[in-house]
Amino acid sequence: MLFIHNDVVQEVLTMAECISSQEEAFLGLVNGDSVHRGRIDVMVPCERDDGYYRWGTMEGASKTLGVFAIRMKSDIVYWPTDDAGGRTEEKYCIEPGTFCGLVFLFSTRNGEPLAMINDGHLQHMRVGGGAGLGVKYLSREDSHTVGMIGSGGMARTYLEAFCCVRDIRKVKVYSPTKANREAYAAEMSQKLGLEVEPLDNPRDVVRGVDIVSTCTDSMVPVIEPDWLEPGQHVTNLSHVESHPGIIERADVVIQQGQSTTYVSDDNEGIVGMGKGASMVAFIAGSPEERQRLPQSNPGFATVRHFPSFTALARDASVGRTSPDQITLYHNTGYQGLQFAAVGSVVYREAVSRGLGRTLPTEWFLQDIRD
Repeated sequence: MLFIHNDVVQEVLTMAECISSQEEAFLGLVNGDSVHRGRIDVMVPCERDDGYYRWGTMEGASKTLGVFAIRMKSDIVYWPTDDAGGRTEEKYCIEPGTFCGLVFLFSTRNGEPLAMINDGHLQHMRVGGGAGLGVKYLSREDSHTVGMIGSGGMARTYLEAFCCVRDIRKVKVYSPTKANREAYAAEMSQKLGLEVEPLDNPRDVVRGVDIVSTCTDSMVPVIEPDWLEPGQHVTNLSHVESHPGIIERADVVIQQGQSTTYVSDDNEGIVGMGKGASMVAFIAGSPEERQRLPQSNPGFATVRHFPSFTALARDASVGRTSPDQITLYHNTGYQGLQFAAVGSVVYREAVSRGLGRTLPTEWFLQDIRD
């Protein structure tokens, strides 16, 4: 068994393979080769009087790839507001600046534990690759320009994925911190060999581009529906940063995959969309402690069902049918399957190159039947 660190993931995983492996796994849902379970959170009050402990997991498996993956996260989360009333979700493990996220990979052929993988770089890549699939299937083929809202790690892999599937030539970027957007512009311009212009107004970033992308940790909408123009393709990072009116503004709406849902039962602490950034959460705490949890974007607090990626793959007419349509791709769902697909690529490449730290497999086996 291997322990695979972020440095190894970064060395062996290309965006092209990240996209193609996910596409193969997603298409396996059509013929029964793949399966997934969406993210579910378990939340317990923590020592911070403005935060919660959150444990999150998601799972997926592919018969073709021969792997099962569970992604596990252990976070302290809290939700600060800024002077302008904006709200973000912040998180850490032990102390600010450190995080705990792992992907545990198993063989579906004999049950063998194969690898534990740091999820940091893999997480950024798999989310960017998912957005790239949306661009491949829904944006106009002559899309050359991108308007990027956000300048963090996801904004970097989103743009890299877009460049894998379209001939991107110019990018405009906005984030609230000037230094961050300027650093993003300098780095991505050099890395991808294209023009990246930092702007101080999100409205100007959206104006006149072919692809609009929101990659932020904001818990309030970051673009307005009336900013969108005919022919644009829009993708997001999470439902909480999207204005609900964008759904009505779009001609075509695709959600990557349907998430796990539960009927709300406050007596048992089970809630669906509507608390923090959780799609489904099992929440402990007194009524007073639960007041720490922010209400999510109200326009997305009700579960809404849209055609999935597999529906789009089966029938192209579900997607864009004219160049003037506005298309929207909710880049959420299938998370567990994404980790199985991309994790299998990382594991295969690490083994072939002799990378990663070997752990004795017998440490993870026992002779007592549970």
